[in-house]
Amino acid sequence: MENKMELEKKMSESGEEHGESKTKKRQLGGIKTLPIILANEACDKFASTGFHANMIIYLTKVLNLPLVKASNILTNFNGTANFTPLIGALIADSFAGRFWTIIFGSIIYTLGMVTITVFAFVPSLHPPPCPTQQNCNEASSLQLWILYISLLLQAIGTGGVRPCVVTFAADQFDMTKSKVEARKWNLFNWYYICMGVATILALTVVVYVQDSVDWGWGLGIPTIALGLSTMAFIGGSPLYRKVKPGGSPLVRLTQVIVAAFKKRNVVAPADSSLLYKNKVLDAGISSSGMLLHTNHLRWLDQAAIVTDRDIDESNQPNLWRLSTVHRVEELKSMIRILPIWAAAILLITSYSNQHSFTIQQARTMDRHLSPSFAIPPASLAIFSVSTLVIGLAIYERLFVPFARRITGNPTGITYLQRIGIGFVVNILATIVSALVEIKRKQVATNHNLLDKPTAVIPISVFWLAPQFCLHGIGEVFMSVGLLEFLYDQSPESMKSIAVALSSISMSLGDYFGTILVTSVHKYSGKERNWLPDRNLNRGRLENYYWLITGIQVVNVIYYLICAWFYTYKPLDLATESRDVMDLELAKERILPVDSRVKAETEQERIGTC
Repeated sequence: MENKMELEKKMSESGEEHGESKTKKRQLGGIKTLPIILANEACDKFASTGFHANMIIYLTKVLNLPLVKASNILTNFNGTANFTPLIGALIADSFAGRFWTIIFGSIIYTLGMVTITVFAFVPSLHPPPCPTQQNCNEASSLQLWILYISLLLQAIGTGGVRPCVVTFAADQFDMTKSKVEARKWNLFNWYYICMGVATILALTVVVYVQDSVDWGWGLGIPTIALGLSTMAFIGGSPLYRKVKPGGSPLVRLTQVIVAAFKKRNVVAPADSSLLYKNKVLDAGISSSGMLLHTNHLRWLDQAAIVTDRDIDESNQPNLWRLSTVHRVEELKSMIRILPIWAAAILLITSYSNQHSFTIQQARTMDRHLSPSFAIPPASLAIFSVSTLVIGLAIYERLFVPFARRITGNPTGITYLQRIGIGFVVNILATIVSALVEIKRKQVATNHNLLDKPTAVIPISVFWLAPQFCLHGIGEVFMSVGLLEFLYDQSPESMKSIAVALSSISMSLGDYFGTILVTSVHKYSGKERNWLPDRNLNRGRLENYYWLITGIQVVNVIYYLICAWFYTYKPLDLATESRDVMDLELAKERILPVDSRVKAETEQERIGTC
């Protein structure tokens, strides 16, 4: 009787909260918040690109660092900046919420940009200039430590912003499958388009200022933009729909593992509907639907077997001994996506240092559009970003409708197919990179310029454009597809963590890239080193490109195997009527298996399913 009264009370409270929540949802969120949120992320991208795109030039030309050392500093910074989003995601999903995590990250990021800007403005913090690039005095330890502090602050700030912005934007809309498929626009495509526009501005305006005006102003412009966007984001607070964090996902996952281990010797029921379910307990982490039971990783189902010791006198489950099916399936979902996610690591490993080497190639080539104007080397990445922006528009407006007619899939092709196409395109881009480097050195040989690292080789820098365009096409498929896949296939309460996984793949890829480049530089010989410190003309960069091409081919084979065996998560979409029915049946979920079997009727079986 007490249980019934308690259940009716919870249903009443739930109905009131649902009504209030529904009213608030009509007032908060929606399309009006999207410009503010995406503008904040665009300014973050503008700042990070404006800082990173040309930083290899700053480190080698202003701080006089050797090429490999400078490249590894940037790669390690990228690795750290791509790892911290996991920490930020855990903080956001556990207790802080995405809104406050974004604000904290933006402020820390701005402090990091202010530090590097001041560093660039003060000449005494730089070593003596070395225009010949021979016998140069490198930056001192103190000067490097100022640089490292700036990089660390930026990495910490990135951890708060990167995993939360796109998921916070998604929080403003109904992201159930039916609603997403009904929309004529794709949030993730528009997210990448905004990032692309910000990157184009950084690669043109900011890089030009850095190369032609002053490094202080070249870093100060994105710093100012970042500060203004942070204030605008805070000002939009009354408009946002702020989803409350559902508690630490790591604790829930750990509870499932512990409960499954404790019951490893308990015989599981043949009927999976007898496993423990509790809509009331999982209400805060399943508003968009309950995860259905799957037959994969069945040893984890042991955590959802009900025994007499699992529930106390007040009918509350001991979560370290008993987990709901939904929580078990949360862990299964995360385990299933890991092999697909891991395939991105080797791609990033192959691509991590390529940007730095391409800029060094561009420095030796003819970059003039007119006798008085030369393209900054770092601005060549505009070809990749422009292709990404244009490609996303073509993908959404032309490719998806065309593919939909053939496949019958509302999204044109599946996430896994989209990712796979991106992998193949990136292999083609690396092959083109190797062929262009062979061509560049042939021209240098013909003009006796191999031993003149600062001389301009009479070959147009636009020979590098095709590889950038191919990388842009690869991102249209692989990067956006991976982000969609991680967001869609992750549990509702772990969206920020899932997006952070994308950054973690980049982090691990950057660290592995550092190991790869260091090893190649160390073991490829002294006389004809593949990656020389000062004179790229005497190196064998094309061999490095052939090496990473082989790595990517092996990676694609691994990915195809994982994609072939992958199973998409099953989701029971929530409806109001079903929620009410399940609340009425919630008391049934907390009875031990033996008692349920005796009392269960056919009608109750249907309700349970």
